[in-house]
Amino acid sequence: MDETEFWELMDASREAAEGDPEEQADMLVERLLQLDPESVLDFARHFESRFNRSYRWDLWGAAWVLLDGASDDAFDSFRCWLIGQGRHVFEGALHDPDSLADLLEDFDEEIDGEGEELGYAADEAYEQLTGTETPDLDIPPTPAEPEGTPFDLEQDSVLAERYPRLWDRFRS
Repeated sequence: MDETEFWELMDASREAAEGDPEEQADMLVERLLQLDPESVLDFARHFESRFNRSYRWDLWGAAWVLLDGASDDAFDSFRCWLIGQGRHVFEGALHDPDSLADLLEDFDEEIDGEGEELGYAADEAYEQLTGTETPDLDIPPTPAEPEGTPFDLEQDSVLAERYPRLWDRFRS
């Protein structure tokens, strides 16, 4: 499975679920079950590498603004959700986290920003296909600390200055 196929699966599952992250995870499992186990592992590698790539302070700050706070676990879930939004939104957010203000058409705090189940879709599909747990993916683990320079996520003035578009759209 190449990168294009990975993103096509993400897009198709999101569209079929009409944007609901939990439903998207279910749709994704259904689509992954149509593949062979090695392709599911390839999908898992693509997902995990993007999950690791998004472990960054600047993105955590954007998640903090969108979610009105984001613990470690909430940020993990947000990163899964962000991958589920597709290549354009994901890459745009990595390039400029404040651009999420423009990239997200709608954002419902009740359901959006939480995509933990997406992070388990490949594991679930692999287990159903093989009857065994997903083996080690042979990719580097998530870094111990987020990439970039830490800053105080709990200071509204810092967040408003760093993320003016997000702040204006979601917090003011």
